[in-house]
Amino acid sequence: MAIKRALLSVSDKSGLADFARALADRGVELLSTGGTYKTISDAGIPVSTVESYTESPEVMAGRVKTLHPRIHGALLSRAGTDDADMERIGAKPIDLVVVNLYPFEQTLAAGTSSFAELVEKIDIGGPSMLRSAAKNHNRVTVVCDPADYAMVLAEIEGGEGDVTTKTRQRLAAKVFGHTATYDAAIAGWLSAEGEEDGFPRSQFVCLEKKYALRYGENPHQKGVFYAERGALPGSLARAESLGTGAKELSFNNLVDVEAAIEAVRDFEGPAATVIKHACPCGLATAAELKDAYFEAREADATSAFGGIVALNRKVDLATAEIIAETFIECVIAPGFEADALERLQKKKALRILATGEWLTSDHAATQMKRVGGGLVLQDRDATGPGEVRGGKVVTKRAPTDAEIDALEFAWMACKHVKSNAIVLAAAGSKTDSFTTVGIGGGNTSRVGAVQNAVKHAGDAAKGSVMGSDAFFPFPDGLQTAIDAGATAVAQPGGSKGDADVIAAADAAGIAMVFTSVRHFRH
Repeated sequence: MAIKRALLSVSDKSGLADFARALADRGVELLSTGGTYKTISDAGIPVSTVESYTESPEVMAGRVKTLHPRIHGALLSRAGTDDADMERIGAKPIDLVVVNLYPFEQTLAAGTSSFAELVEKIDIGGPSMLRSAAKNHNRVTVVCDPADYAMVLAEIEGGEGDVTTKTRQRLAAKVFGHTATYDAAIAGWLSAEGEEDGFPRSQFVCLEKKYALRYGENPHQKGVFYAERGALPGSLARAESLGTGAKELSFNNLVDVEAAIEAVRDFEGPAATVIKHACPCGLATAAELKDAYFEAREADATSAFGGIVALNRKVDLATAEIIAETFIECVIAPGFEADALERLQKKKALRILATGEWLTSDHAATQMKRVGGGLVLQDRDATGPGEVRGGKVVTKRAPTDAEIDALEFAWMACKHVKSNAIVLAAAGSKTDSFTTVGIGGGNTSRVGAVQNAVKHAGDAAKGSVMGSDAFFPFPDGLQTAIDAGATAVAQPGGSKGDADVIAAADAAGIAMVFTSVRHFRH
């Protein structure tokens, strides 16, 4: 049946007037409240107040205006079943509900409102109308997102004045997801009040299916990517695909992409990394992006084949040309110059992602990992820059200025390598550039990690500096780096064996800094 009567009550008024006008032009009777009524009326569109329909005024400064039997009866009524009750209460069916809620989440995120002000942003009438309409979606069309206005109008105009049953069901599902997210935000906020650790007593994660993955960790496993509702601009969930490379992303691709953008986020200057199996095989900084990428790739050119590339600057043509020289699975950056994008899109197997906005290295976020029957949550590891310069020199010889610069780089690179993590780093081939020359990650012993980093570095270990994500329990790991030619070390310190490790460094004449900060990555 054609839509004859619509109720509109929205906080987000984008596109409202055009949508309301299109409905009115089709002869749909419009009912509205407060500011929504004013917006529609001021646009010269025929509209009636909800009060005129309910014959009951708003009370309590607008806290109660739509919680009325004529409203909810009009939304929940079933033709042929509830006709007598509808007549008894003087209600007329409402066929379309357009409601979005008070901006509680946005107000909470702004961090400038008092407890009382936040309470007033908790919508009651809006969720009630949405849920009533969504429950009765067999008859009622319900819209909570202005992005759906065009689609709803197109179906109304292309059909017999109504949307399809399938669309009503899809919109109803969206509503219940919307109200669930809204309630979750309120519950999380309220249950965090008074908690000493700052974490809410009840934690809710609201996700929306974004797209199917090519497969999970392995081809025999199915995989899907769900995006957090309200994901931050600049996050992977909000990244735009600019080229699919004729293949969908896989589970492993996304895990690697996340590791890649986190690795380059810590650096202020142009930085690039190549990731394999969620661990950098090369990471570099330079004055120009193209040089940073070249150094990162050449740090381990063999492993870089088929890797994931992340860059922390908009990609120019010169950088794109170097990226295009080898096979890369995916590249992600804040954006791409038009000619750079055109060049990369010629690579048939390359997936291209743009984050748009770029999150700062110290941005706050909650990280979570699934374990049996639950989740472990933690604050994002947002430190790293400046920890070497702010650390304590524990050896007789202090690092030179050049060593300090290289140690800062090695320390921040080490933070993104799987534990046990060791990074050997050195100045790159270009002015003001630094690059990894040897990486040992994911090892079961720290001395084994050093041995792997040294083996990979080869002659490049001579004159390098070393970063370690945790302390050395014994001098053996340090001695391995000393024997290979490392000249300075940054590590957290805090081991019972610190005195022996410092003595070994002094005996070799190398410099060592304790940062007092650990950066495990599991």
